[in-house]
Amino acid sequence: MSTVRDRVLTGGARTTGVLLCLLLALLGAAWAARDLTAARPGAEVWWAWLGGARGARDATAPVSSLLDPLLALGALTAAVTALRGAVPAPVAAGALFSLGTATALLRAPLLWMPGVGRLPGTDTGLASWAHRTVLAELALAAALLVVVAAGRRRAGRAGRHRGRSVHGLPEAALSAYGVVRAVPQAAADPGRPGRPRKGPARTTAVLLAAAGLAVAGGELYRLLTSGADGYRKGLLGDATDLPALPPPPAHWHAAVLVLLALGAAVAALRRASWARPAAVAAAALLCADGAGVLALAAHTGRAARLAALSGPDRLELATAAFLVLSGLTALLVAFRRGVPDPACGAGGALAYGSAPGAARPPHAPPPPSTLPPGW
Repeated sequence: MSTVRDRVLTGGARTTGVLLCLLLALLGAAWAARDLTAARPGAEVWWAWLGGARGARDATAPVSSLLDPLLALGALTAAVTALRGAVPAPVAAGALFSLGTATALLRAPLLWMPGVGRLPGTDTGLASWAHRTVLAELALAAALLVVVAAGRRRAGRAGRHRGRSVHGLPEAALSAYGVVRAVPQAAADPGRPGRPRKGPARTTAVLLAAAGLAVAGGELYRLLTSGADGYRKGLLGDATDLPALPPPPAHWHAAVLVLLALGAAVAALRRASWARPAAVAAAALLCADGAGVLALAAHTGRAARLAALSGPDRLELATAAFLVLSGLTALLVAFRRGVPDPACGAGGALAYGSAPGAARPPHAPPPPSTLPPGW
């Protein structure tokens, strides 16, 4: 059950967060729509997003990556979560925080990567707009984090908003004769509203930790095989054939996946109130990453030649399949409902007498013959 020390998002912070999410979604969707409408044929855009060959660098070549539609979809999901009044405030804050953190980490390398506008065959106009887009996304992500950190108030004042009384009961209950609480909510599953329950929390933590460690193990192998210099280029970026709006470097992307997965796993183990949206964000990125590797392998014929592949290549495909399975399972488990908000009046709070002919709950005292003064 919430305490006075708990903090929740104010209505203004929710509205500001929704607007920021919609702006992030608009930026990612605009670049994805540009590639889908300009490239010939449109099917090549999908394979270019997954890391396949992009063909000749011209005005119709794809200039974005798979990260753009993913961030747009994540921003829309966070906006819907924050907009719904039935979603507990800690969950809404966790959705905004997860989106801001993931966007900042995945877009940060473009600040120091070599300017793609100087690469041969690159449309300088598109590269300039892409650079501005990245700066705008980073500014919006920072604004989201500021909104979550600053737009909070003590839960003890929650009764003045959303039609709830200071005692945690709906306003309709104040005009009733009595309230009968059949089962105390705190006895079933105490904790802040929205936090995951014990079983789903442990399952989510195990799945995300296993997926994160699998990605970390692959990166450790690549570090040992490619050496420090080669790994550094894949971590911080290199001036190779890049689109105008490039994805983060491969090793940096993997490091972000590990950080998000392990962070969400720790939050799930602690049953933090923001663990569920953090797990959803990490699981979605893991699932998309593994599915992209498998789809590209099937397109290029690597999956059909599985027996002829080398050990590292087979291990890469096996890791991708594991990421898909663990990410999808963690996603489904994290979407399960958490601890309900006791202020919503659910879970056994029964008021009677607020409407003519309202039935009296079992074991409830009869209503008074005359209402007390000021009722």
